[in-house]
Amino acid sequence: MDTLSYKTISANKKTVTKEWVLVDADGQTLGRLASQVASMLRGKKKPNFTPHVDCGDNVVVINADKITLSGNKWEDKTYIRYTGYPGGQRSKNARELMDKNPTAMVEKAVKGMLPKNRLGAELFRNLYVYAGTEHNQEAQKPKQINLNDLK
Repeated sequence: MDTLSYKTISANKKTVTKEWVLVDADGQTLGRLASQVASMLRGKKKPNFTPHVDCGDNVVVINADKITLSGNKWEDKTYIRYTGYPGGQRSKNARELMDKNPTAMVEKAVKGMLPKNRLGAELFRNLYVYAGTEHNQEAQKPKQINLNDLK
């Protein structure tokens, strides 16, 4: 009787291959864009995915100021923060936040879809969001990905 022994391969920091990916957010819906970017950051679609290791790609998002929201979310969606002082709760709607800091909406949406632990913080550092088409990661030669082609 021939017995085959298979070993489960578990990735670690040394064996992981990380790539640079460029995503254009022009005309994309915020939540759908964020879920796909979070999946790329986590490395969920890679064959050597390991839950406790950073095996995702470095993702550069451009045109973050051209995302879309459905329905009345530009006026109804609120972002709440707390200053730390009594009576210091501040809120902005999506339109006000986009006018003040266009990259913040994409960053907040993606961060909310990552794990809430040290691994999530490490994964979030692999995200680079820019409001326009120019970015500082030209030297890494990021590979352009069209989100509409992904399943």
